Amino acid sequence: MNVRHFRKVADLDAREIRYVLDEAARLKRQPHGDVLDGKTVALIFSKPSTRTRVSFSVGVYQLGGMPLFLGEQELQMRKSESIEDTARVLSRYVDAIVIRTFAQADVDDLAANAGVPVINALTDDRHPCQALTDIFTLEERFPDVRGRTVTYLGDGNNVAVSLAIAGAMTGVQVCLSVPEGCDVPARLWDEIVSVAKQHGTRVWVERDPALAVAGASALYTDVWFSMGQVPDESKRRALQAYRVDATLLARALPEAVVMHCLPAHRGEEITSEVMDGPRSVVFDQAENRLHVQKALLAYLIRGS
Repeated sequence: MNVRHFRKVADLDAREIRYVLDEAARLKRQPHGDVLDGKTVALIFSKPSTRTRVSFSVGVYQLGGMPLFLGEQELQMRKSESIEDTARVLSRYVDAIVIRTFAQADVDDLAANAGVPVINALTDDRHPCQALTDIFTLEERFPDVRGRTVTYLGDGNNVAVSLAIAGAMTGVQVCLSVPEGCDVPARLWDEIVSVAKQHGTRVWVERDPALAVAGASALYTDVWFSMGQVPDESKRRALQAYRVDATLLARALPEAVVMHCLPAHRGEEITSEVMDGPRSVVFDQAENRLHVQKALLAYLIRGS
């Protein structure tokens, strides 16, 4: 049987994304099940994690399976054993592999050689599990989410890339408001444009944050410096105008919500006033990682 992986959002088609999101809603209402009874999911983490590690571990357990955490220091992968051989060996032991690492190529190589589903839990290029969760969270708040606009403000990082692609595939318009020098890498931007064109959805860049949030149903931000990046003061100064605060939020639609994938650097990319305010869905996003990832695991493993 063909093994399905989730290395990036577009590894699923629009119909499959719809199925996963609907299943996540069901699992949020009925969190426990036995779909993973007797199954083991390996969790490979090269980066520190709070939400990703806990949500995957709890999710596997709630579906009747066993999560097996494997820190990078506990594996021989990339040291005395190749990624390819690690994939082949783990596939003999476990029913799925979740990996959170730096290079997207590591996820791709693992998937190319694994006999079980591989799920990208975050790389420097992409954060697809977060993106599905973002769409799920938006749909909870706006049942008529198709055609609405999400404005992402800040650095054109992995979260921005996956959000733009997930939005394009589900009918959500995405405006990326980033300063010059903080754009999504060209090769990934080309992919975003291609996906948006395929699905007839608008994705665009607007440098002026005040213009970018006008008419937006959600303001989304992330840390200005991703894990492993050395803070650059010139970049920090360029991003100051993109901070999500009450003034910027007031320029969006009256019903607009505030989003952040966490962890947040309060007072830098977002103020505590809006993050803790009544229009914030930040902690709903954090919770929803659990439900969406459970639905994704169940879909991929049942189909493998």
